[in-house]
Amino acid sequence: MPDEPIDVIADAKRPHVDSWRRAKARLRAEFGEDIFSSWFGALEVESVADHVARLTAPTKFIKSWIESHYVQRIADALNAELGDVTRVAIAVRSSSCAPARDTSQRAEIQGADTAVAASPPPSQADPRRADEPLAGSPLDKRLTFASFLAGRSNQLAYSAARRIADALQGQAPVYSPLYIHAAVGLGKTHLLQAIAQAASQEGKRVIYLTAERFMHGFVVALKAQTAPAFKDSLRSIDVLIFDDAQFLQGKSIQHEFCHALNSLVDAGRQVVVAADRPPIELEALEERVRSRLAGGLVVEMSALDEPLRLRILEARVAAARQNHPGFDVSPAVLAYVARTISSNGRDLDGAVNRLVAHSSLTGATLSVEAAEIAIRDLVRAHEPKRVKIEDIQKLVATHYSVSRSDILSARRTATVVKPRQIAMFLSKSLTLRSLPEIGRRFGGRDHTTVLHAVRKIDGLLKTDRALSEELELLKRMLQESD
Repeated sequence: MPDEPIDVIADAKRPHVDSWRRAKARLRAEFGEDIFSSWFGALEVESVADHVARLTAPTKFIKSWIESHYVQRIADALNAELGDVTRVAIAVRSSSCAPARDTSQRAEIQGADTAVAASPPPSQADPRRADEPLAGSPLDKRLTFASFLAGRSNQLAYSAARRIADALQGQAPVYSPLYIHAAVGLGKTHLLQAIAQAASQEGKRVIYLTAERFMHGFVVALKAQTAPAFKDSLRSIDVLIFDDAQFLQGKSIQHEFCHALNSLVDAGRQVVVAADRPPIELEALEERVRSRLAGGLVVEMSALDEPLRLRILEARVAAARQNHPGFDVSPAVLAYVARTISSNGRDLDGAVNRLVAHSSLTGATLSVEAAEIAIRDLVRAHEPKRVKIEDIQKLVATHYSVSRSDILSARRTATVVKPRQIAMFLSKSLTLRSLPEIGRRFGGRDHTTVLHAVRKIDGLLKTDRALSEELELLKRMLQESD
């Protein structure tokens, strides 16, 4: 799939198109492919002038949704590239087929937001109504404890989730909140949905919400003036399962989530939250929300180890045989795939699908060589370690014999200014944080200070070979350290 609409790529003479393309790459990395494609993919940049970025959207619905949920993230992404954007204005592109596309988009979103609340009473309104303020996100009936494969990398999270499910039979919550964090495709959503379905079977009032669905419901309730009912409904449930907390944004939305979290925990209800990083790294969330989440049991699900990947592949192949009786994979091929694909469970699913397709289309026995051809697009180079700004500050401080507090302070001596600028430059180079975010992490500085530091060090690198070698060493140390 191309990163940009063809008309944007072709129109290379339009100003700021390259900066917008890089900003969209940041948004894709931050939100993931699904959200990016739904909301940002069709945006186009018209101009950036007088600190205002003017963008266009294909429909009124997309324009409205982005303005309600993502406009500040877009501004941050553009600031990271340009450094001078204070406001983002969005208009609807004129198009003869705009109304039809808007209707289609509404239908698509309504379908994605179909409610699957556990054990709804007969009098409850139709959960498929788009204006239902507190409607759960869909549950996948296949994602149960019985279908979850536990191993060394996820055993603690699995045990904690099972303990919660067992306690639902009448005991008080054992961990509330339980906070699970993991990278994409490692099984945290599977565990959350398994808890939700176990709670449903026990007759508990449970709701499974993604951050996107929660924000949508809150905005709908505000517009319909049903916010009190929304809040009451949220506080009256027995079990709240909340996924993708890293996407939660907006002061009023965070405020309501924090109140609901406190009310449920204080009332002895069960809360389970998942995200792609620990609470302390959810920088978009207010400190009190992060503190409350960190106050429960925090569990990480790490990368799948090779024995667990092999078990997952065996289970996927067995499931594939039900639809393709002639499909067979030798132990040698399974071992090769388990050894080669080390990223996440979704890529393992993709590998099995490719093996099925290769086997059915060619009719040949799957050898290791054939499997290598079938899955080569899934074989990725080892991804570099995700570098944290705090790690950069600590390493640079140690390297230049100053303290981290010096780097964060207002001191302007040469022995501190240069390391500070180098740390800011590395933060811009090695992380996806915006200039304003980096400034805040360096003692609350303005984004223009960070931009000046980045340009200063960038200029020095062109003539100072020793500095260039120093920075390359620091980059390697940051990216390769455990």
